[in-house]
Amino acid sequence: MSKIRDNLGDDCMREFSRVEAYIPLSIRILSEKEKEKVKARLSYDINLLLSKPSEEPSDGALAEWLKVLNQKLDFLINIITMEQKGFSNLPFHKVDISGGGMSFISECPYELGDFLELKMVLETPSPLALFLYGEVIYSEAIADGYKIGVKFINIEEEVRDQIVKFVFYRERQILREKRSL
Repeated sequence: MSKIRDNLGDDCMREFSRVEAYIPLSIRILSEKEKEKVKARLSYDINLLLSKPSEEPSDGALAEWLKVLNQKLDFLINIITMEQKGFSNLPFHKVDISGGGMSFISECPYELGDFLELKMVLETPSPLALFLYGEVIYSEAIADGYKIGVKFINIEEEVRDQIVKFVFYRERQILREKRSL
């Protein structure tokens, strides 16, 4: 957890680590009807991919081959799904993301309380397509647009865990880059 100062100058603790990244992202405002029905999700059924056979193979080499084959199939399914759901052509945006929310620069102003659909791809290291939903909790006019802060809503722990994994993966990348300088 990192210590931050809120707008009143008081110290408070952040619940999740944050990281800056350039990610494929599209943003749209939700209608009133959509607000009630949204739930953050991966672009595929995570429970299906996490399910395991009821019996472990007795041959260690066979188990390793099956594991590698399963990873390759998961990767291909993920890529096909991303293309079908429009994730392959998303524009890149600089974001500051954590397990609790994110901020970004927008050309469009959003009002406090607006609900947004955030369609994005995170690399952890393979691409992971997500539909996230958030409430605008911060909006400030700046020189090149608006700085928008969003708190994620209706998000299950499995989805949040994937975001946190991305944050730690990206932090490791940043550390490696600093060491190589």
